[in-house]
Amino acid sequence: MFGLLDLWNGERVVVFLFVSRILFSVPSALGYEGVALILLAGSGLVVEIFVENSSAVLDQFKTRSGASSGILLATVTLPSLMLSRLIQVSRAVSDHEIGPEWFSYFSLQFWAACSCCFGVVSFFYFILQYCCNSTSCLHLPRPRASICSLFCMVYVLLCYLSSAKKSSSDWYVIMNLAWLFCYGLATVILMKHIVRTFPSSASIGEALLVSSGMILYFGDLFANVLSKMNLISQSQIYNSLEHGSVNEVSTIVQGVLACLLIFPIFYKLVIQMLKSTNFDTAEVQVVHRGMHRGIGSSIVFYASLFITLTVVAPALIYFVEDFHMHPVLWVLGFLFKEPLRRVSLCLYWVFVVCVSVFRFYDISKNSRTERILLRKYYHLVAVLIFVPAVIFEPDFLDLAFGAALAAFLILEMMRVWKIWPFGHMLHQFMNAFTDHRDSEILIVSHFSLLLGCAIPKWMSSGFNDRPLAPFAGILSLGIGDTMASMVGHKYGVLRWSKTGRKTIEGTAAGITSVLASCSILVPVLAASGGYIYSKHWASLVAAVTLTGLMEAYTAQLDNAFIPLLFYTLLCL
Repeated sequence: MFGLLDLWNGERVVVFLFVSRILFSVPSALGYEGVALILLAGSGLVVEIFVENSSAVLDQFKTRSGASSGILLATVTLPSLMLSRLIQVSRAVSDHEIGPEWFSYFSLQFWAACSCCFGVVSFFYFILQYCCNSTSCLHLPRPRASICSLFCMVYVLLCYLSSAKKSSSDWYVIMNLAWLFCYGLATVILMKHIVRTFPSSASIGEALLVSSGMILYFGDLFANVLSKMNLISQSQIYNSLEHGSVNEVSTIVQGVLACLLIFPIFYKLVIQMLKSTNFDTAEVQVVHRGMHRGIGSSIVFYASLFITLTVVAPALIYFVEDFHMHPVLWVLGFLFKEPLRRVSLCLYWVFVVCVSVFRFYDISKNSRTERILLRKYYHLVAVLIFVPAVIFEPDFLDLAFGAALAAFLILEMMRVWKIWPFGHMLHQFMNAFTDHRDSEILIVSHFSLLLGCAIPKWMSSGFNDRPLAPFAGILSLGIGDTMASMVGHKYGVLRWSKTGRKTIEGTAAGITSVLASCSILVPVLAASGGYIYSKHWASLVAAVTLTGLMEAYTAQLDNAFIPLLFYTLLCL
């Protein structure tokens, strides 16, 4: 069997401390949820150990080289986040600050997140069963099918007991279990698609985090669509999804992002239709990746994108939420509702972005500044852009984050497909800031930085009694990660491990800088919003320390995981 040194590396120890901190805060009313998190962590650890010691399993998935599987970390990240949010909401419900529908919504979200991760863990467990029948795995201890069966039975039992506690209706319980099963199945399918479509772009854990996050994010939208089509009834599942925190901004952002994610399918269908009619075949033919697309196919791209954004996306938004005006007109009205602050903020953003892009690109071409430091300069730019907006215009920032993410998706499609005339220029520009975690197909760093700052802010919309929580991404990436990299790169001597590049000096600088920023930010928040933050400093120190240690030990994409972990701990 595996020894203790094989079982516990630095990342797994920090994950254990992270889960323990959450379980310490779980009230007795959420006992089933706490046991479910323990079950997920245990099953994720078992599967990660076997996967990382089975070359036959890893060979089936072309993951990013140099990264560990990251299964344990990804398995607990989103369920822990939802449980932390559920704990936060339960405090407010007990104090009658918000209604019980909030608790029902986040309870379903927690079990959905668990189902997404548990589905992938079970999938890998069955793959291990198959691979260990081959000769390449005979030297490894074989995972027993009875263990997986036990995990599945205990998890289903926990889901049943949690659903039965909320309703005495057997139909409600059955619908809940079926709905959760669909979440797990959809996550497995999407994760396999991501790994095979974008080889060497992500580790297994990163693919799991992305796929489960997308299924959770668009699950509400999909449920609303099914209900409008009368394919599902107005059941208690759907009622819990009609949560009060869903507003016009989130609906518009969800609708636009969903249409952009399915846009490649629409674009390829149009190209195939034009190809079948022999219209400008030399120009519109679908070419291999990396080759320049003709002007004809580029025109098709722009026309298809225009139709998607002006017709398809608004139609979806109308269908789901019965908007009273065109979403573009609503956005313009929302912008000019507070014209002085919001228009000034937009001009400020444009100025900072333009100066940063031209300045940093010039530095990258004409100086010897290392690429890792150039990338961290963009983290500091994120601080300059987002901090004023979080303090003074948080609602407008939610919409701005969605618009920026949509723009990033469009630009990345133009870069990957070499759409004339900007595709080649975008590729040259973005390639100047890549590192080993970016593959030849996808450049994920800018997505992870934006989402790392946006998700804590989106999650804090509606009810939030922890004023620092919306700043989780900005503090951990813009301040902590930047200072850790710069100090560690220039002055670091003592390394956390023999093979890693992270240093103790860098980690200490990151932790200290985040705590110093919080000490400055708290009085500003108190003055601007009336927050009172006179306690919980011990909890804050623990959150910052655990996040800093995870950044030092993990081989995963830290821009994706660190803000979620920090936000989870801040909600406690």
